[in-house]
Amino acid sequence: MASRRMEKRNIRSLTKVAGKSFGITFPIDLIRALGWRARQKLTVTPKGKKLIVKDWKK
Repeated sequence: MASRRMEKRNIRSLTKVAGKSFGITFPIDLIRALGWRARQKLTVTPKGKKLIVKDWKK
């Protein structure tokens, strides 16, 4: 897979998954910097026209 140019590196698209859900891929360098793992629980909260993604707290 070819590498993206720097100015387009953080541009992502939504993918429809199983009819009713949507998915988005995050850059691996951001995931590693946050220390997130596969299948980790996250919370998604709307804030105006933005979504806030945070680590899930029990």
